Formats: sequence, C-alpha cells, structure tokens
Amino acid sequence: MAKQLIINQTLNECRAALIENGEILDFLMERSFHHRPENNHVDFPFVGDIFKGKVVRVLPGMQSAFVDIGYEKAAFLYVDDAYIPTIEEQRDMAEKSKKSMEGKEKQGEVIPDELSTLSEAVNMRFRPDISIETFIKEGDEILVQVAKEPISTKGPRVTRHITFAGRHIVFMPFIEHTGVSRRIESEKERERLKEILETIRPEGTGVIARTVAEGQSYKTLKFDFNMLMKLWKDVSKKAEKARAPAVVHQDLSFIQRVFRDIADEDVDEIILDSKENLKEAEKFVQKFLPTMKGKFKFYGEDSTPIFEKFGIDLEVERAIDNKVFLKSGGSLNIDQTEALVSIDVNTGKYIGRKTFEETILKTNLEAVKEIAYQLRLRNCGGIIIIDFIDMEKEENRITVYNALLEALKKDRAKTNVLPISGLGLVEMTRKRTRDTLSRIMCEPCPYCEGTGRVKSTLSVCYELIRELNKVLAKTKGSKVSIYAHPEVTATLTGEDFDLIDTLEEAHGKSIQIRSENNYHVEQYEIFPQEY
Repeated sequence: MAKQLIINQTLNECRAALIENGEILDFLMERSFHHRPENNHVDFPFVGDIFKGKVVRVLPGMQSAFVDIGYEKAAFLYVDDAYIPTIEEQRDMAEKSKKSMEGKEKQGEVIPDELSTLSEAVNMRFRPDISIETFIKEGDEILVQVAKEPISTKGPRVTRHITFAGRHIVFMPFIEHTGVSRRIESEKERERLKEILETIRPEGTGVIARTVAEGQSYKTLKFDFNMLMKLWKDVSKKAEKARAPAVVHQDLSFIQRVFRDIADEDVDEIILDSKENLKEAEKFVQKFLPTMKGKFKFYGEDSTPIFEKFGIDLEVERAIDNKVFLKSGGSLNIDQTEALVSIDVNTGKYIGRKTFEETILKTNLEAVKEIAYQLRLRNCGGIIIIDFIDMEKEENRITVYNALLEALKKDRAKTNVLPISGLGLVEMTRKRTRDTLSRIMCEPCPYCEGTGRVKSTLSVCYELIRELNKVLAKTKGSKVSIYAHPEVTATLTGEDFDLIDTLEEAHGKSIQIRSENNYHVEQYEIFPQEY
C-alpha cells in the first residue's frame, strides 16, 4: 500500500498524518488560536522558536535559571544548556568524548534522525566543573531557543545552544562540530558527507547531516546551509535591536514543519482538504523539495471528512483510550501519569492452539508492534514500564526484546530500552519535546478531578453518619437537615441502612434528608437548626 500524507484543516485546527498500510507513522496537530503573536509576548512557545529572554532567577542549588520569554510561565534553563564553551574547550571535550566512545554502543539505544536540539546530536557535557551563577546573573538578557514545549504544569525548557534545522542539515552557530546522522550506516557515505560539511561550515560553527542527506550532492547541501546561515544573520540582527522579553524567530508554519519533519522522499501521495494549505504546501515544496512536486491531490468531492475516510479518526480515538485491543484478542492497558507510563499486556480472549508458552510468546510479539505504534502516536515520554506476560524461556525473552528494539526504529524520538527483567518488566525511556496526545485532546474529568475514581455511595453514607453524630452531639436544637446527592439519600433512607431512626431516638432530634441533583456524589451538607 502507498505511503500517504493526509492534511486536514478544521477552522483553526490543522492535523497531519503520515500513513502506510493503514498505520499512522507520524501524527502532528496544531490549533492556531495559540500561535504566532504580533507583539513581544507569545501565547505558546513552540520547539525551535527563539527568544531574547531576561533571567529572572538563578538557582545555584539546582544549577539552573528561570528566564522570562514573554510566556505566562518562566522558561527553565539548565546549566548544561546555559554554558557556551570556548572553541578550545569544545575541541578538547570533543576529543575526549570521541576516545571514550570508541567501540562502545549503548545497549538498547535506538537513535532517531537528529533534528533540532543539540543533545540529540552531540552527547557531551562541556564543563562539569562550572557553576551557573558564575556566568549568568539575574537581569541578564540572553538569546534562548525552546527545546521542550510547556507540558502539563511545567513551563518550556530552553537552551542557549541555538540550532537551525533545514531539510538536509542542522546548523549550530555556537558549537564547533561536524556530524552525520547515526541512521546513515554506510561508512563510505558518512565520510563523504563529513568531507562536504567540513568545506561548507565556517570555523567555530557546527553542521550535522540529517538522515535525508544520504546521497545528496555538495550543491544541495550548500544551498541548505546558505539558507540557514542567512536565517541566523537575520535572527542576530533582530536580537540586537529587541528588548527582552521578545520573540526574535519563530519556527516554520505548521504546514512547512510537516514537510520538514514527517514527510520523506518516498511519500507517494499528499492529500489536503484546504485549498489555502494546498497552495502553501506546493509553494514550499517547489522551493525546497522539488522531488515531491506532482504528488499533490485536493480532497474536495467526497462528503466524508478526510480523516474519517482514511481511518485516521478511529486510530486517534484508540490512542486516547486506556485500553487497546490486539487482533488476536489480547489487549494493552496504558496508563499515563505524571511520573511514568505503565503498559500491561494481557492475553484476553486469545487462548492459543499449542503450548501455553507459545500462546504467551505470540501475544507478547503482537503487543510489541502495537506498543511501539501507540507510544509514537500518543507521544508518550519519560519513563515507560512495560509488563509483558511472563515467559519461562530465556530465548523467548530475548526474541521479544529484540522485536521491541526493531519496532522502535520507526520512531523519530530517541529511546533507550533495558532488557526484560526477571519479573517480565521492560524499563525504557523515550525523549519527548511536545505534550502527549491525551493532554492536547483531553482534560481531567471535572467530576472525579482526574483521579479516575469517586468514593462509593456506601463510603459517603458512613462518612456522613460519622459527621452527623458529631453535629447531633453538639447541637442544642431539635432538628437537623441533611442535603446530599440522590444516590446517597436513597441509600440512607433505604431498608438496608436503618440508622436514621436509631439516631433520632438516641439523640431525641428530628433528622430531615433532602436530595440535591446538582450535588457531587461525595458532597453533602448538614445544617443544625438552633431554636
């Protein structure tokens, strides 16, 4: 089946999905009402946006600082992202890092295409001995770039290691480095690209060849570099004149980022349902991605919404549900919390045909593909714990572990996976720079306030009775009124809960119970009438 890029526009919301064989390879969404400010204040900072910020607080104990970038929450700047080393320090550290990494490969690490942040490209700490308070002070005006968007209650994370991502290369104006995406495996091609990059980058700057640079000519890479260099000069000029906090550069528009970040050369068809987006996409492709010309198609004849037509809406609905069913009858339970994401694999209705161990192995292998897919689609990040069904044979555990590493190769985010433990658990991490799909599309339940649970009616009744006993013992009046949820009042007055009459007799007071339909099931009020 052909690989297709589907782009949908609904009022201020734009969604894009890259699909192949009915599976969503990548999904992006943006709602434009919190985008692109006209003044110096930003409604929402996106990854790649550059600001002239003002340091509002330095925390030596945390080796970090908070920077005002014009957003409602101050941006977080860690010491490693704050320190810009000298050229000599960079060269010295690069040499040490190269020697220490020779012949080493981190077990379970799946490397994505280097995109926009330095940490994904150059894994080194320049000055482990330096303290943030020695080179940053409160009130300083500094140039920072968003490395991680605001997530949940946290503000954005920023870095002073500015990067500009083009189609084929990433340009770093402050870091001297020549690199090639680790997804390009051919040593001969890697050396060829390094030679080209060395000739085009000025001393003291850095260039990284992205995965799509494989096989590209000197002319193509030079064109990409010149465009990014011009962009950097424009940003520098704007930053000199701007007064902090101020936006000095905003990343590409949503449509342009879709083509830069998730579209690749082997996309067979690009289908859009907005003529305005179609014009913007064709213009961008004509200038930067000429090989994709002629692949566009306008979706306007069918009355069925485009995402519904291609089954994307259904997949997105599955991605915000806690339970995901497997084709065999098994299932995954996915719970996302502030601390981590837990995934539990169950056989469900699948009973197998041969041995119990083979049934478990087949379920786990099927779960592996779905887990990798759901992590990508939901954009889950941080610590992830996967509870596979226990396997007795060590070779089966290795098979499932290797299958998971293979499935994660499709992921653009960097992952690190530990082998299956004796308890059948897999511990892994996944880098995330944007919020999860569920947080973007959902909000905490106003009834349970996001806990997923409410007290049972019986628990509320006993809690109410304990409170009522205290009120009856203190009040001097002869009457007490109770207001509660209808289910609670029904239980209180039911035959199985014959306590009200007993309390009236014991305290010599009248108790009136009234139902309030607009009360939360856990809400109740007790009013003594003093007279």
